[in-house]
Amino acid sequence: MSEFPGDIAIARQTRLLPIEEIGSKIGIPASALYHYGPYKAKLSLDYINTLPSAHKGKLVLVTAISPTPAGEGKSTTTIGLGGALTRLGKKTLICLREPSLGPCFGMKGGATGGGRAQVVPMDEINLHFTGDFHALSAANNLLAALLDNHIYWGNTLGIDLAKVSWRRAMDMNDRALREIVVALGGNGQTREDGFDITVASEVMAIFCLARSLKDLEERLGRIIVGRNFKKEAVTAKALQAATAMTALLRDAFQPNLVQTLEHTPALVHGGPFANIAHGCNSLIATDTALRLADYVVTEAGFGADLGAEKFFDIKCRIAGLKPSASVIVATVRALKMHGGVAKVDLARENANAVKAGLGNLIRHIENVKKFGLPVIVAINHFTGDTDAEVNVIMEACKKIGTPAHICRHWAEGGKGAENLAKNVVELVESGHANFLPLYPDAMPLAEKIRTIAREIYHAKDVDISATALRKLQQFEAEGFDPLPVCMAKTQYSFSSNPDLRGAPEDFILPVRDVRLSAGAGFVVALCGDIMTMPGLPREPAAHRIYVDEKGLIQGLF
Repeated sequence: MSEFPGDIAIARQTRLLPIEEIGSKIGIPASALYHYGPYKAKLSLDYINTLPSAHKGKLVLVTAISPTPAGEGKSTTTIGLGGALTRLGKKTLICLREPSLGPCFGMKGGATGGGRAQVVPMDEINLHFTGDFHALSAANNLLAALLDNHIYWGNTLGIDLAKVSWRRAMDMNDRALREIVVALGGNGQTREDGFDITVASEVMAIFCLARSLKDLEERLGRIIVGRNFKKEAVTAKALQAATAMTALLRDAFQPNLVQTLEHTPALVHGGPFANIAHGCNSLIATDTALRLADYVVTEAGFGADLGAEKFFDIKCRIAGLKPSASVIVATVRALKMHGGVAKVDLARENANAVKAGLGNLIRHIENVKKFGLPVIVAINHFTGDTDAEVNVIMEACKKIGTPAHICRHWAEGGKGAENLAKNVVELVESGHANFLPLYPDAMPLAEKIRTIAREIYHAKDVDISATALRKLQQFEAEGFDPLPVCMAKTQYSFSSNPDLRGAPEDFILPVRDVRLSAGAGFVVALCGDIMTMPGLPREPAAHRIYVDEKGLIQGLF
């Protein structure tokens, strides 16, 4: 990356186009846009329903190596590649997830790209945007309130308080709310409860996998909130909650249209985490984009072992999507960390450390190829990278027959990723993709977990707790065995140990518990110490965020 002012400064130096002009680039009439100010809008569901049902666009997934504190730049590369395809004359739409307030005020910071490769207005997108996450939190908590209200007024469904599984949600990191007690002071039957971050809620997963408002309501109705004294599942539909939850989500369900700094259209919608959920933007946004554009560039969260695997095995399986190619983002700095270099020493040239860390990149390449897709490596360039360090990556990729390109989109926008875009077009138009999920629907749930652990993580085996095994057997007895599995695991390692970087193998992956997301349509496997409600670091990013004397928000990056 080159030396530039901060990302907020770059964004504010760029003249944004009115959102109706952005829509017109891909044929969206102004009448189909519901404005949230001059530069962002929601796309009318009525308009979406008029689009041809067949997909004309080619779907390209951007994923990455295992993340490190050095940064990789997956969203930045997605935006840069989208801009480069536009420069090549391709009708392009970018599909991204909405940022969560948790990371914005925690450690990671904003999630709208960086440098010359940003979606804008970045401060609005990173904070309240169009209110989608607030609506999702409200829908989640409406169900929790209706559940406790039902228990308070006699519990005619016979819900066993010890078997209540539905938790409350908020879009903020708050470890103090992981485990709480509710209904104190005579306000119902006291029981243990807790909060998940909104992006880990099943409501978020359902929101991002539903095809229509009707499908959304049906999926919400299938949410299992707990068990009754007969050990039967109690659903949101039984609590008469699904219709009101859908009403809360009606406006939020419309995809959000924004632009990049180079005025490439982008749909930013939904945002489940990839370490504790399925990590992909909304299906309705992706589906709409494929009906509007020639090329759709999307990303899946964290490394390919998490986001990409779930994109392929959950989202593509449920939606019948057929991606055409995948781009894996790597940086010299991150590979040096995987090679054992501390963050404070990253500025020093160390080609040997890059070589030592290459195992992580190569494994991700091999993993994505298992799904039948052509793979390209994007080396997200930093100014401190040396030729010797970059050449180590280029030579390694050449040796295994995988094209790699040095990309300077952070500094140059789409121009800096044109070689990558040309290679993407070449691979996509060659028709070499032969996409297949990793495992069949009919495979038992425990074996699906084991397959991912062995094939993607290179674990020797899995250690599924007795409690988790009993639950898996129960899920299968109830007819949920065809569902895919969603692995909840640390993003920093192929293993469940976040400190084990590089490409570890022959370890045992512990699965401590499983959860049934019947509405979303998958089973969550909780591995190691992964938490569904993150905590704030000792020095949270919130300490650096403020409104200046001009009323502008500063410190988001």
